Amino acid sequence: MKVNTQSVNFNADKKLLDFIQKRMDKLELFYDKVIQSDVYLKVENTSDKENKIFEAKVSVPGDSFVVKKQCKTFEEGADMAVSSLERQLIKRKEKLRAHS
Repeated sequence: MKVNTQSVNFNADKKLLDFIQKRMDKLELFYDKVIQSDVYLKVENTSDKENKIFEAKVSVPGDSFVVKKQCKTFEEGADMAVSSLERQLIKRKEKLRAHS
């Protein structure tokens, strides 16, 4: 799956990008009709430790899912966002099965 990753106001290193790609690829195990996914990485200028914002938008035929997580690290945000997206995709798949 093609993952478009954009980091806002900083450069994400290759290791982080690979990690995100690997996590997002797992979504295809749950729902194979994912068209594309966009990931936005932002760092908030606060004294708060949880200043990393991980936002993912996954497009599927006829719908799209957006998940936004704020964590201490982008990896943690990616894990939380992907597990949330997994649940949404499974729910969508079951809904489609029920209608067919």
